[in-house]
Amino acid sequence: MSAGLPPRDELLRKEQEQMMEFIRQKMLLLGEKAMLQKSVREEKKLLVENAKLKGEIEQLKKQLQENQRRKAAKLKALAEAQPASPSHPEPAGGATLTPSATPAPRPAPRSEARKKKGACRRSGGQECELAIWQLDLRVGRILSARQHPEAESLCVQEVDLGEGQPRTAVSRVMTNMPTEQMSESLCVCVCNGRAVRVRGVLSKVHVLCAADSAHLEMIAPPSSAQPGDRVTFNNYPGEPDRELSPRVFGRLQPDLSTDMRGVACYRGVAFEVKGKGLCRAPSVCNGSIK
Repeated sequence: MSAGLPPRDELLRKEQEQMMEFIRQKMLLLGEKAMLQKSVREEKKLLVENAKLKGEIEQLKKQLQENQRRKAAKLKALAEAQPASPSHPEPAGGATLTPSATPAPRPAPRSEARKKKGACRRSGGQECELAIWQLDLRVGRILSARQHPEAESLCVQEVDLGEGQPRTAVSRVMTNMPTEQMSESLCVCVCNGRAVRVRGVLSKVHVLCAADSAHLEMIAPPSSAQPGDRVTFNNYPGEPDRELSPRVFGRLQPDLSTDMRGVACYRGVAFEVKGKGLCRAPSVCNGSIK
């Protein structure tokens, strides 16, 4: 036996140490590679988010510019409509009229303003354009839904609007929800439209839906909303018409759409239930509202 050869156990120990060192180096390389890949993914994610934020900023900028333009037009119209105050004439006998003796002009009642607006619309006036506040938009809860007896593409819904008695609505069949599963779903309804008979069923309320080339789905209010809650718009205060002409809704409809986040909007201003949130389409973004 040669005394210069290392023992077998010593050889195994050295091989194990070399193997462990190799594995350690490999793990370090893999860790560095994973960190590099993670940083690349995060960079891509940041780029996507930046692009999205840029788009939202541009949209908000356009909304601000549009609001400023409308405000300026409204102020100009008010300035043109208000006549210059005549100087107080001196009555006969040398008496002078004091400010307290001069009768103050009374503001026109809202009904007269409405009549003037209606006449202005009929005459094609630019300063009295239609506005979303004319629609009586309220939150509804669907109590039941069934297939229309005479049309496969339609369904008949009973909608609770917080009035004590439900109203009947005739709507297109939704693509994202079977008709029999609509019960207890919240929706947004136009409540001051005229009742119309659709294939033999009288529809007394209109359920708003979002649509694109492939989908049709109901606009969903915030989950905390209750039947009868008003849907409002920040930049368009006002009381809805008692009864809405079908032509009014037809002219307002092209300005109703969902934005890139699916939020229902009128000219970029969101449908909102005060204190509870915004109204959205579940999956239709940049779509129309019908």
